[in-house]
Amino acid sequence: MTGPDEASDAELTRRALDGEDHAFTQLMRRHKDWLYRFVRRYVGDADAAYEVVQESFVAAWRNLARYDPGRSFSSWMRAIALNKCRDRGRRETVRRVFFGADPGGEEVAAAPDPQPRADSSLIATERRRALDRAIAQLPAKLKEPLILTVFEELSQQAAGEVLGVSAKTIETRVYRARRRLAELLKIEDLAGPA
Repeated sequence: MTGPDEASDAELTRRALDGEDHAFTQLMRRHKDWLYRFVRRYVGDADAAYEVVQESFVAAWRNLARYDPGRSFSSWMRAIALNKCRDRGRRETVRRVFFGADPGGEEVAAAPDPQPRADSSLIATERRRALDRAIAQLPAKLKEPLILTVFEELSQQAAGEVLGVSAKTIETRVYRARRRLAELLKIEDLAGPA
């Protein structure tokens, strides 16, 4: 007999539908780390990503009967998470319109540190944060294919299946996303002295 950690996603889904709560817990444990990284890249904020992941798993639980075992569970979860990210983006837009501020009332950018940092890990961390902020600024049609192909390492075909578009459309959008990121990050300024 197959152990509980070795069960396929489809088998765990079937068991969860049959009332075995532990089976869905195993699905969450199996998929939470990559899903968090995926959502974090999309929303650009750690706390917001945590909330979106929770919302995604709640939605998956509520709609588990709709899961097609012939389809990859991770693709299904990506589609749910993308919808939750889009919902969050729409809510933020409404908040900005009504309240005229960044959602959550947080400052968008901190004042620059007047002393240069010698520690390369701090520089790398700041570059990652700048990249996350830039990705968060991309329109969904560019952000989604970029995250799926570059960070989630899906093929263009698989990303197209998640988003419901052709592989060629994914290729074009990833190209445009990279160009836009280069503009946002001003790559030549971030590269440092030559």
